Amino acid sequence: MDFVRKLKSITSSRLMPLDPPSEVSQGSSGKRLRGFTENCEACQPEGDDVGRSDAQLVDESTSEPVTSDPILVVESTVYVPPDVKHQKMSDEKHKKDMQEAQVEKIVGSCAVNGENPTIKIGKGTEVGQIISCQVGGKDGQPKQTLSYIAERIIGSGSFGVVYQARSVETNEIVAIKKVLQDKRFKNRELSLMRLLDHPNVCQLQTCFFSTEKNELYLNLVLQYVPETIYSVSRLYSKRNQLMPLLCIQLYIYQLCRALNYIHNVVEVCHRDIKPQNILVNPLTQEVKLCDFGSAKILTPGEPNISYICSRYYRAPELMFGATKYTSAIDMWSAGCVMAEILLGHPIFPGESGVDQLVEIIKVLGTPTREEVKCMNPDYKEFKFPLIKAHPWHKIFSKRYPPEAIDLVSRLLQYSPQLRFTPLEACAHPFFDDLRAPDTCLPDGQPLPPLFNFTPQELARASPELRERLIPDHKRGSKVFEDIKGRR
Repeated sequence: MDFVRKLKSITSSRLMPLDPPSEVSQGSSGKRLRGFTENCEACQPEGDDVGRSDAQLVDESTSEPVTSDPILVVESTVYVPPDVKHQKMSDEKHKKDMQEAQVEKIVGSCAVNGENPTIKIGKGTEVGQIISCQVGGKDGQPKQTLSYIAERIIGSGSFGVVYQARSVETNEIVAIKKVLQDKRFKNRELSLMRLLDHPNVCQLQTCFFSTEKNELYLNLVLQYVPETIYSVSRLYSKRNQLMPLLCIQLYIYQLCRALNYIHNVVEVCHRDIKPQNILVNPLTQEVKLCDFGSAKILTPGEPNISYICSRYYRAPELMFGATKYTSAIDMWSAGCVMAEILLGHPIFPGESGVDQLVEIIKVLGTPTREEVKCMNPDYKEFKFPLIKAHPWHKIFSKRYPPEAIDLVSRLLQYSPQLRFTPLEACAHPFFDDLRAPDTCLPDGQPLPPLFNFTPQELARASPELRERLIPDHKRGSKVFEDIKGRR
C-alpha cells in the first residue's frame, strides 16, 4: 500500500537504531531452544549481552572492565612462553594453581556476597561427557563434588549452547547454559540470577567455569522445564486450533507475576521478554521466566542501550532511540506475547527495525507528538503520515472474550506511563476465572500456586489493588494475613 511505502521511506531515514546487516531475516531456521533464545523467525537475542559490539558494551554504565590483563588459556593450560616450555613435570601443579588464580581474577566481579562461582579446570561441555565441579570449601565447609552427564543439546545461538543434563548423584534433569565469557567485562547475568527467588522465575542451582581452547565459559546449572510458550503455541497453530482460554490465562498471569517480582522486588528489567523465554511445565501449567542474559538493574536518569530486546517484541520507545527507558518495555513485550498467543502468530512481524515500527503503526495508528515525547523526550523530528488505528476487535477472533482484547490494548500503549503495571495486569477481569474457587486444570488437578504473594511483592500495591488480587477463598491464609497486617 502507498501509505506503507511512504511510511517506510520516512522512517528509514529518521529512526534509530537500524538493524545491523547480521540480523537474521524472517523465516530463518535454526535449532530449537526450549526457552533460552531460539533461532526462529527473526527472534534472535539482539541484546547488549549477546552479539553486540564492544562499543555498545561500553555504553552500559555497569559493564565495567573486569581486568586489563586477560589471560590466554589453551586446552585448560595457561600459555607458557617458548623459553620455559620444557620445564619439569613437577611444575605442572604450580602452573595449574597459577591458572586458577588468574581465572579467579577474571570471574571475581561475578561474586555475590563474597561468594565466587565454582572454577572447573577441564575440557568444555560436550554431549555424553561427565562434567564434575566442586562446591563449598569456604568458611570451613567441606567441599562437595557435583557431577552431570550432558545428554543432548536443546538450544543454541549467538549466546552459546544449552544442554539437557542429568545429575549423577540425584538423577535430576537440569539445563546447563554454557556462555562464552568476554574477559574484559563483568557477567551481569550470573550476579542477577543469584538475586532471584520466585516460583515463576527459573532457578539457578549452581554454576561453574570451564575452559575450552582459548576461551573461558560460564556454565549455569538451571531448573529444567520441558516446554515454552513458543513451542506450545506453535503446536496449536500447526493443528489450526486456538489455545484453550484457561492456558492463556495461566500463562499470562504467571508471566505478569514474574515481571512484578523482578521489577519491584529485585528492581531488574528483563529486556528480552518473548515466548521462547517463558518456560511451561505441560503437566502442572506452571510458568517460569528464564534467560536473563540481557537483564539489567535500571538506574533512573542513567542511559542504557536502546538496541535491546528481540525485534518482534521491542517496545516503540526503543525504536525511537530512547536510552532512559523504564521496565515498561517488558510490559509492551508481554502484550506482544499475549497477542501472539491469541493470533497464533506475531502481531508485529517486522522484517527489520524500521519495518517493525511500520507494523506497529498499522495497528496502533500514527503516534501523536505527545506520545512520541513520552517515549523519547529527545526525539525532535516528527514527520509521519497520519494513519488511523485499526480497531482491536477486528484483529482477534470473536471466540475470545472482550476482556482478553481489553488487556492486550492496555499493554500495547505507545506511552510507557499508560501501560499496565504487572500487578494491574494480574488484577484485570480477564483473570477472574483463575480467582474462582472451583477452577481447576482440565485433568482435575489444582491450579499452580497463583496467590502466594509475599509482602514484598505487594509492597507498592494500593489497598484496593490488593483486594482485587487476593480472592475471597484465599484471604484466610497466613500469607494474606501477613500482607494485611503490613498495610
